[in-house]
Parts: sequence; C-alpha cells; structure tokens
Amino acid sequence: MNRSKSKSRGWLSWWFSDEDSPDERRLLTKLDLLIVPYAILAYWTVFLDQANLNNAYVSGLQQDLGFYGNELVQLQTLYSLGSTIGQIPFAYIFTRLPMFWVIPFLNVAWGVFTLLQYRVTSFAELAAYRFLVGIFELSILFLVGYFQYSRCTYPSTANVNSGAWYRGDEIGRRGGLFYCGLPTGVLTAAASANLDGVNGIAGWRWMYIICGVITIPLGFIGYFVLPGTPDKPNRIPLGENDVKLAKSRLARVGHGIDQEFKWSKLKSSFRNWKIWAFVVVDIFFWNTGAIATSGNFLLWLKSLNRYTTSKLNELSAIPPGLGIIYTLFICFSSDLYLGPVWAITLSQTISIVGLVIAVIWTVPEPALWFSFFTNYFSIAQSSALYGWVNSELRANPAERSITLITINILAQSTTIWTPLIFMKTTQAPRYPMGYPFCLACAIGFVISTHVTNMINKRQRHRERNLTSETGSNDTLENVEIVQAAIPNKIAQGDISRQRIPV
Repeated sequence: MNRSKSKSRGWLSWWFSDEDSPDERRLLTKLDLLIVPYAILAYWTVFLDQANLNNAYVSGLQQDLGFYGNELVQLQTLYSLGSTIGQIPFAYIFTRLPMFWVIPFLNVAWGVFTLLQYRVTSFAELAAYRFLVGIFELSILFLVGYFQYSRCTYPSTANVNSGAWYRGDEIGRRGGLFYCGLPTGVLTAAASANLDGVNGIAGWRWMYIICGVITIPLGFIGYFVLPGTPDKPNRIPLGENDVKLAKSRLARVGHGIDQEFKWSKLKSSFRNWKIWAFVVVDIFFWNTGAIATSGNFLLWLKSLNRYTTSKLNELSAIPPGLGIIYTLFICFSSDLYLGPVWAITLSQTISIVGLVIAVIWTVPEPALWFSFFTNYFSIAQSSALYGWVNSELRANPAERSITLITINILAQSTTIWTPLIFMKTTQAPRYPMGYPFCLACAIGFVISTHVTNMINKRQRHRERNLTSETGSNDTLENVEIVQAAIPNKIAQGDISRQRIPV
C-alpha cells in the first residue's frame, strides 16, 4: 500500500504518525470515537463510585452508620479484594468471549450493586456491596486494555486485551484521555446540598442512586459501540475492511493478534525474567498509588473544622481535576518525547516531593495543600507503564497476556493488606506510617523501572548481535526477536514514531 507522508507538523502530528496513510488515519479516528468517549464515561462512573465512599464518609455516612474505627480503610480493601479475585476467572472468560459482550455485562452488574449501596444500614451490608462492586468494576480494566496492553488483561484483567487496536507509540496519549473522567466532587457537592433529605433520603445516599442510574444504561450502550478486539470484532460499528486494515498495520510492527489464552503457555511465560521484574515494578506502582485513593485530602479538610459538607465535596474535586492535567502531560510526553521510563521517573519525582512534605507534616499549611495537590502524580503514568509492558512483549500475545494478568493480580493483591497496616483510618489525616510507606514505594518504583529497562536494553543488544550474525538465514525465532525489538524501541523513544519494516 502506498503511504503518503504528511509534511505538516500541526496538531495532527501530535495524534497521528506522519507515516500513517489516510485510510489508517480514518480508521484510527473511527476507533477513537468509538472507544475514547465510552472509556471516559465509564471511568467517570467508576471513579464516581470509588470517590463516593470517601465523600459519603465525610458527608454523613460515618455518623449514620456509626463508623468510628477503621471501617473506611476496611471497606476500601474489600473493594480491592473483590477486584483482585475477580481477575482470575474473568482473565479466562475474557479471551473466550467477545469483549463487547463482557464489558457491557460487567457495567450493568456493577451499576446494580452501586445503586443498592444507597439502602445500606450496617457495615456488613456495605462491605458485601463493596466486594461485589470490586468484582464487576473489572470492566474498566478491560477498557484500559484498549489503550495499555495488547491483550491475552488498569491494570488487571483488562491488560489481557489492552492495546488491542493501537501500536505501542499510540497508546499513552489515548490511554491518558480516559482519566478525564476523574473529577466528581462538584456532582457530589450538588447532591449533598440540593438532594439531602428529599424523599427522606440523605444526600450521600442520593449519590449512589445517581451513579447507578448513570452506569446501567451505559452498559447497554457498550454493546453497540465497543469494537471488540481484532480477533473478535464487533461487526455493528466495524466493517470487514476496518478489521483487515487494523490487523495489517499491527502486524507490520510485530503486534500479535491471536488473543486466546492457553494454560500450556503458563510454564514458558513464568520462565521469562521479565514477568518477575514487572511484578516488582507494578507492586511499587500500586502501593505508591494508594495515596491517591486513600481519601487523605478529604479527611484532612474535615479535620480543619472550617468547611461545610457541600464545600468539602467541592474541594475534593481539585486533586483529581489536577490529575487530568498531570496524566495527559505525562502520557503525551511518554509517547512523543520521553518514552515510558523517563515519563515514569518525571511523574514519580514530583510525587516524591509531595510525599516528603507529607512525611514531615509540621510545615506551613500552604505546603500541605501543595502536597495533597501532587497526589495524582503517583498514578499519572499508568498508561505509560502498562504500554511499556505491552511493547516489551508485543510479539507474543500469550506471554503478554499472562504477564499482564500476573503482574496485576500479584501487585493489586498487596493493596488488600498494606492499607490495613499503613493507612489506618484512626491515624488520618497524619498517617505516620502511611506517608513514609508510600514514599519508599515511589522511590522503589523509579529504581526498579530503571533497573528493568537497563537489563532490557542489554538483552536487546545481545539479540541484535545474534540476528546480525545469522544474516539472511534468519530462523522464525530470530524474526520474532526483531519484531519484538521494534515496538520496544518505539515505546522507549529510541525510534521516534517511525515504522520500520521487518
């Protein structure tokens, strides 16, 4: 196919590669319009539900249900437990059933259990709902997969199919957009101020009703707009030519298409050192990211005793609102300039500065505001991280899938118990053990990222030498090595958004 290079360096060069043909740009635009708006709405409803717990806690739930111990952090970890356990069966189901069936089903189910939280009267009842919501909110992980992995699983099961339609150099900036669903505080404040007491229902209960009513229809819409994956496409929004073009452009950069999970691949995958290196990296990522979901900012604001409930919820929108800017900046920088390793380093460096202030704590109040406002730098590089993992294993879909599933299950499982030790609600908002723990994880995240990258570079250098020695008589194995190296170099920034034929 003849490919026309764009000479323009306008805004299109930020979104498309100069090497993309007009047909490829039309395909990417179509995929973006199908996936990105839905992902933003889905992530908004997920974050709305997650933030609801923290917002509800400071808006009357604590008093209504009599929570005066560590109930908040226990509910947060029950959600993580459900999400972790749910990945195991859905990791298998996901590769057997079309994604445009699985995601809508999960969306509807999580919407139902989110809605039911409005009627809770005890800790046990709310705990059961949080666990079930954690299981069914796996759908957002599948959506993250569209951007961050190449599928075989936001980490989690979603990584099995992430990056299903996009090259490694296209993932970060698109994946960053779904974080535009972060801010929820304004809506929460409106519910607290305007709906509190309506029909005898407290404002914090109305938030769960609103979230459920928004989420359930979104699930049904997903069946018609989600494109599925190249091996199991949704024929409603995509035609045969769209699928063929998508497969051909992915194949040119060594992106495997077959997504079916096979247990026989487990043994060979677990022998690859990369899976265990990325487990360490991902554990640090998940645990330093706990600072963004702990509700520390809200609990600190409440401890000041100077804001109304409505004002508390309004102010709670500031950190996630800033998080959108942080995420877009880091993800675009990763794709276009820095590469994932240095994008991670930049994001975590800023997060470390904020955490150092939180550890010291006895600082002027403006410094604490700054510290809380840097919270979302701890997770801003999510798309860059998982896009990097995706690119490192792009040539082998089965190994890629197993790796993404494994690292997310193991990493997220650590967040089931670490908050119970380090982020106890009774120690909020000071968290004398929590902030040092997150700081140590942030530093470990940066160090393990660079160590893994250094070993990867050495391995690729050896593989290139081996390939050059074989000359034109490359075996299939050597061809696969070269194919795998190309997207890696794209993602690392060694090849600047170019496509090199193999």
